[in-house]
Amino acid sequence: MNYDDIINLPHHVSHRHPRMSLLNRAAQFAPFAALTGYDDAIDETSRVTDGMVELDSDAKKDMDRTLSLLRSSLQESDVLPQVTVTFFVPDIYKDGGSYNTIKTIVKKIDDVKRCLILTDGRTIEISRIVDMIVESK
Repeated sequence: MNYDDIINLPHHVSHRHPRMSLLNRAAQFAPFAALTGYDDAIDETSRVTDGMVELDSDAKKDMDRTLSLLRSSLQESDVLPQVTVTFFVPDIYKDGGSYNTIKTIVKKIDDVKRCLILTDGRTIEISRIVDMIVESK
């Protein structure tokens, strides 16, 4: 086939449809992700969580002494006690969770709900606490 009859004709320009930008033309040839979300699911599955540690009887006695010290500090002083507490935070997506250590100020111990109420409004369940140090004044 010989194209001599059309090779030198001017390029056709549509009057109805505007010219497509180079960005939009390139998007037509972008790869198609048939498994949308698959990479996120793999990342979530491979994310490691810790199991919650159950305190032994000696550690429970130490925790009870620390809570007693904290309780008396709350009752006897006008200054709220500062503590460093390590506690378990359950993961919302899968079994297990992680341990957080924070330095904070305790406002109150709620014996009914069995939790510490912090000055910033957060609460920590006493059953999730694995270590706590009451800062001396």
